[in-house]
Amino acid sequence: MIRRTRKDHDRPTAAEVRAAEVQAAEHEAARQRILAQAEAERTPLDDTTRAVPDRRWRDGR
Repeated sequence: MIRRTRKDHDRPTAAEVRAAEVQAAEHEAARQRILAQAEAERTPLDDTTRAVPDRRWRDGR
């Protein structure tokens, strides 16, 4: 068993650095997929209708 000194413990190993890089890349890829899906499902502003209030309820009828 190899004991790590306090100084060695503060520095990440090459494997830990690589794992963090891979995780960051996967996170960014997932973010891009979500943004692409949201854009594909977005309803263009021109295709939406404006809500018109029902005045009967405002007058208390």
